[in-house]
Amino acid sequence: MTGHELRTAFFDFFRERGHSIQPSDSLVPNDPTMLFTIAGMVQFKPHFLGSIPLTFRRAVTSQKCLRVNDLENVGRTNRHFTFFEMLGNFAFGDYFKKEAIEWAWEFITEKMGIPTDNLWVSVYLDDDEAFKMWNEGVGIRSERIVRLGMKDNFWPPEIIPGPCGPCSEMFIDLGLEVGCGEDTCQPGCDCDRFFEFWNLVFQQYDRDKAGELHKLDMQNIDTGMCLERLGMVVHGLSTVYDTALLKPVIQHMGELTDVEYGDSLEGDQALRVLADHVRCLTFAISDGIMPSNEGRGYVLRRVLRRAARYGNKVGMKQSFVHRGVGKVVDIMKEAYPELAEKQELVTRIILSEEERFQKTLEQGLDVLDSVTSQLKTQEISVIPGKEAFVLYDTFGFPLDLTQNVAEEQGFTVDEPGFQKAMEEQRERGRAAWQAASGGIFQTGVYDEILKEYGATEFEGYEQLSLDAKLIAIVKDDELLSGAKKGDEVEIVLDRTPFYGEVGGQAGDTGWINGDGVKLQVTDSVHPVPDIIAHKCKVVEGSISPGDSVSVEVDAERRHRIASNHTATHILQSALREVLGVHVAQAGSLVAPDRLRFDFNHYEAVSPEDLKGIEKLANKRIRQNTQVSLAEMTIQEAKDKGATALFGEKYGDAVRVVQLDDYSMELCGGTHLKAAGEIGEFKIISEGSIAAGVRRVEALTGEAAYLYERQIEEELLHAADLLRVKPTGVTNRIESLLQQNRDLEKELERLQQAKALSQADGLLNQVEMVDGVKVLAVPLENVDRNGLRSMMDDLRAKVKSGVVVLGAGIDGKAAFIAGVTEDLIKEKGLKAGDIIRHVAKVAGGSGGGRPDMAQAGGKDPSKIADALAAASGIVAEQLRASGAS
Repeated sequence: MTGHELRTAFFDFFRERGHSIQPSDSLVPNDPTMLFTIAGMVQFKPHFLGSIPLTFRRAVTSQKCLRVNDLENVGRTNRHFTFFEMLGNFAFGDYFKKEAIEWAWEFITEKMGIPTDNLWVSVYLDDDEAFKMWNEGVGIRSERIVRLGMKDNFWPPEIIPGPCGPCSEMFIDLGLEVGCGEDTCQPGCDCDRFFEFWNLVFQQYDRDKAGELHKLDMQNIDTGMCLERLGMVVHGLSTVYDTALLKPVIQHMGELTDVEYGDSLEGDQALRVLADHVRCLTFAISDGIMPSNEGRGYVLRRVLRRAARYGNKVGMKQSFVHRGVGKVVDIMKEAYPELAEKQELVTRIILSEEERFQKTLEQGLDVLDSVTSQLKTQEISVIPGKEAFVLYDTFGFPLDLTQNVAEEQGFTVDEPGFQKAMEEQRERGRAAWQAASGGIFQTGVYDEILKEYGATEFEGYEQLSLDAKLIAIVKDDELLSGAKKGDEVEIVLDRTPFYGEVGGQAGDTGWINGDGVKLQVTDSVHPVPDIIAHKCKVVEGSISPGDSVSVEVDAERRHRIASNHTATHILQSALREVLGVHVAQAGSLVAPDRLRFDFNHYEAVSPEDLKGIEKLANKRIRQNTQVSLAEMTIQEAKDKGATALFGEKYGDAVRVVQLDDYSMELCGGTHLKAAGEIGEFKIISEGSIAAGVRRVEALTGEAAYLYERQIEEELLHAADLLRVKPTGVTNRIESLLQQNRDLEKELERLQQAKALSQADGLLNQVEMVDGVKVLAVPLENVDRNGLRSMMDDLRAKVKSGVVVLGAGIDGKAAFIAGVTEDLIKEKGLKAGDIIRHVAKVAGGSGGGRPDMAQAGGKDPSKIADALAAASGIVAEQLRASGAS
């Protein structure tokens, strides 16, 4: 069975048992506490918590997942991935252990035909109920049911507040030959014999902050089975990499690298890494994750560079990873058609990153050369672990690459120091993660408010003021009984016209008034999806839960936000028309004073295209198209061709915003009634924010007018200073710049002529050091070009010797050294070694070729001392080479 057939069989099995087939969520979870979607249950977190109601009680999914906690093991073992699919069946207050266990067994043994003699299961230590169901209900012999502790069979295993429970795992015995050989070997052993492939989690407890367990009112089922592992088990394969989902990608990467899979351990590891990583990159970039230097993008960049390094190991010196995207798309597009739509974009982004990495690799090698050169002068043969870690973290150098280069130069690497630095970074990451997340499940005061009072009723589409009831006052995640003048608190109402910040649109501000009380609303936010909290300062009086209030949104500010939001939709349509339909939103900001739109595109937008985009947007504004708003089902919206933000989670009912026939988007934001109300649209900047992601910033309405007015005033002032008409400013500036360039060239020529005229006089200062001419002198009133010209001239006139020059340039010391060819060959002298020691006297460093090298120093007052040391440095080199 192919991967698609296995996926379909799983869906069909559970659909027949009343499960609703739900699509895979994005790899970018709708959860700020997580970098990536790591399990099938992630999209259902709010439903497990009971904060969002469901239209179904049973669900089945095949979820795209990305995990990088064991990145260095990917390719080395038969079970580790970065990207994989997790099959799962879920129940929300419906069936529980009995059905979950019986159906899992039925699917594996009857539907998939896996022999029961090879199957084992594990249960939590004291979960007698699950043990009995496996033993008596299913018929597994008791000796094949293993009881394991919290680390293995309780989820989540950490003491994290929220829903949790024991779990039960299914294993297949791969045979004694792959085991550890111990008599005690069983599921839970670290060897490869027992292969876990399905985990059934029984959510039956709620863990409080003290770690105590309490019975849940609604028991849930959450299961997860890796599709790739299922393929391995069903087909009796020895590794997951031999499945139909991965083997064709491995073979394709083998053809690209001219490596035969199965010929060598090193080659096999490289091809496994390449196959896994190109799958990871294809799916992640298609979901809008772009390589960058932080967050998700940093992880993705590490994955790509790891793939490139493994390619380098098998002889690939040019960019090639991007050529694997097409094969991944061919295999997976039936289940994920969006991959085909994004194939060209994904390929271009990976190619761009590969080329960028080649440059970074060269920079890293330069840094490593600098480190080893400095260690040589100190007669140290071990590269410190921290230095090796900087190369890994900043330049993507794995430890083995640093070790290989170091070995070629006669160095070793402090591996324990490297591992210590690595662990310190992991600890910092874990601490930051815990501080940001508070756990996989976050329960807080707003979850309690949601459970008790329900969702905030948003009525801000129709009206900007209304009467409401105050439900709760919150400060520092705690409920308050009241607030008085001067207090800054968060207010929750039963209904509100205030739009809470979401989807890139800024939250509303305004006022809340009551009997003798007045609150200024400074922001509106969604602390949990269905609650709108108003950040307020009490200006007058005091207020308590239960009070009746009147609320009013700042209408002028809301109008400016709406103007920018409608303009954002018009901008996206213009971008797609001018640049191509591959353009997709990657982020946005809709504020009262400006708008920002991030989008997928593989190159800088040309000035001509920017002009065309702006012109088209303003044309559509002048057409004064009516903004049409409608609510419909998600399927109806898709059928009509509405554009959705890829990876965004939508409910069954969605709001569609349409402008004529050029823009139709799923959007919950606030908008104008007609495009003409925008007035004017002005792009103020365009640039790159990550590989394959561009950003446009723009202004609308009065802000656009004031911006253009400021530009006009600056132009008029410049014209006045230049004594020309505004239309002549550019020509006048070009003329002045050319005059300036001509004067700079003349000044440089005069300085060089003056310096060269001093050359004969400087030759009188030549010293003899063990039979070698050494000229070390300072120069004045020269730039770096003059320094090089003087060195070339003096070296030619010395004929055989060493020339070292120094000068103060831009507040720093600058040095240059030259050695004639005969002394390089006969005496072993090197300009790079000489200049490095000279510059050190002035607090600097440098290097270069044996015949010419340059360096800089922090302290120009030490130039004379540094030059005075030159003769001694040459003498030391001569003794070291045995030439003195």
